[in-house]
Amino acid sequence: MTKPIYIINGPNLNLLGTREPEIYGALTLDQIREACEAHAGKSGRPVVFFQSNHEGQLIDWLHDANVNASAVVMNPGAYTHTSIALHDAVRAIEPPVIEVHLSQTAAREEFRHQSFIAAAATGSITGFGLASYLLGIDAAVQSLNT
Repeated sequence: MTKPIYIINGPNLNLLGTREPEIYGALTLDQIREACEAHAGKSGRPVVFFQSNHEGQLIDWLHDANVNASAVVMNPGAYTHTSIALHDAVRAIEPPVIEVHLSQTAAREEFRHQSFIAAAATGSITGFGLASYLLGIDAAVQSLNT
């Protein structure tokens, strides 16, 4: 049986659809989950979708991914710019981790220009809205096939 791709979402992403839609778009996190499940299904990969506003929970899911996931697609939200602990957790696991963001973080406030996750991740995809997640899934699958 194929191990799933974990899709891990950080703080405030549960508010998608209503939180700053001019930046993050109008889709809800549930709509993003549905699109990810359908997209990953085309390559025969199941997904397990998570969201938490708590840093420790995100770390626990990364640790779990080390055993139970084939890859991780992660939108760490604002923890991207603040969390050495998430950076260390990404570095500590074997499955490829693709960092994704709905918005183009490099074109936003200066404090969003640095990603502690990018330095540990296999790659990063930013600024394409929902397509960032779908491209992240494609990148995860590609990294597993090489």
